[in-house]
Amino acid sequence: MHEAHEDDAQAARRIAWIVGAAFFMETLDSMIIATALPAMARSFGTTPLQMSQGITAYLVAMAAFAPAAGWSAERFGARRMFVGAIAAFTGASVLCGLAPSPATFFAARALQGAAAALMSPVGRFVVLRETPKQRLIEAIGTITWPGLIGPVVGPVLGGLIVEHASWRWAFFLNLPLGMIGAWLVMRFFPLRKPGHPQALDLRGFLLNATALGAIVQGLSLLGERQGEGIAVPLSVLAFGLAAGALALRHAARAQAPMLDLRVLRVRSFRMANATAGFLSRVAIHASPFLLPLMLQVGMGMSPLDAGTAMLVYMAGNLLMKAVTTPVLRRYGFRTVLTVNGAICALTLVACGTLVPDTPTTLLYGCLLAAGLSRSLNFTAIATLAFADVPDEQRANATGLSTMLQQLAISMGVAFAALALGLSQSMRDAGSLQMADFRHAWFAAGALMALAALVARRLDHDAGAAIYALRSGGRCPPPAR
Repeated sequence: MHEAHEDDAQAARRIAWIVGAAFFMETLDSMIIATALPAMARSFGTTPLQMSQGITAYLVAMAAFAPAAGWSAERFGARRMFVGAIAAFTGASVLCGLAPSPATFFAARALQGAAAALMSPVGRFVVLRETPKQRLIEAIGTITWPGLIGPVVGPVLGGLIVEHASWRWAFFLNLPLGMIGAWLVMRFFPLRKPGHPQALDLRGFLLNATALGAIVQGLSLLGERQGEGIAVPLSVLAFGLAAGALALRHAARAQAPMLDLRVLRVRSFRMANATAGFLSRVAIHASPFLLPLMLQVGMGMSPLDAGTAMLVYMAGNLLMKAVTTPVLRRYGFRTVLTVNGAICALTLVACGTLVPDTPTTLLYGCLLAAGLSRSLNFTAIATLAFADVPDEQRANATGLSTMLQQLAISMGVAFAALALGLSQSMRDAGSLQMADFRHAWFAAGALMALAALVARRLDHDAGAAIYALRSGGRCPPPAR
């Protein structure tokens, strides 16, 4: 009996490591492209702002398909969906590397994002299903750390690839990783019979996808047009908002909608995902897009030097993880989200004050502080999101939260591109300069400050139940 338990535990650990490796491939890819964007723009004979659609196409597809992940796993089987998602992600990566034009590259990135949308939730579901309860914390840590390491090594690896080879190899790199990953899944994941889920809410899926795509695309086009011919971007944006209104109406009336909006009645969930948390994610996710562009286009750094600077920024995320829980236990979610939110806003504004001759020590110090405050904000929001959600609503809450997170990331890139484009248009200039990046950073800082103000509406003891469970029933005192 003891040996059987040991075998089960070993199998669960193996599954967690395989899923973590898939997450590493996914996050590594997303960070490499941020560093490679200027080189890709030169290769296609276009501008970095236009190439930003390669990032938004990926994120919009991921947001659109993420709510269908749970249904797909139940309908076709988790192992089959996970290995299929890895194969599709790998194939789309190869298509990205072979793309002869921006349009084909954007299409391949959308396919890659759709595959990633299925890969992450299904992989997490398999780990939770196959892991004994007493080993869940260890398993979650196993699948989380590779996703944290990817953003740290990704920028430097991207810089090396761009500087010594071609940006296309950043995508070809996924081919051997994906093939090995697919084989490991087929070899070690148990085969379970598919379930019998309720019918797919096809209308809700199509309305959500249309709204997400049109809104983000409209914002992106506004930044690219630079004040000329804005009728088309505004029309696309208006169409997206109308589709969004129809999607909300459908979700409120349908008997079994893909996204159940009733969970938004939970105050802490709404604050973490739809109001303060959403605004802060938009502001902060402008950074991974703005920073490598500013370092290379505005400050004249090489891709490798820019990747090294990004490493410092992302390293702040890892360093903060060790103290996040004690900080939240000591001060509570309301205080952390407001005070740290203000600090995060200041670091975004500080990034806008950097200039080409800024001392390296000061540059790295600014980026490290930005990374530290970014990490604390994200962890606090992610923890608060499900603190007060009833057990029977957790499945719906997970799907809605995932979609809103991906939408915020998409809008962060679109927001940054829009700010850069508007600044460039007001200067009537033909290329990006440091002044444009400064205005974009200031806009992101203002949005983050607004998120901190909205977070003040949280109750003082919001999320205290989490720490009551961890401390044997003792809730921390309200933060004053």
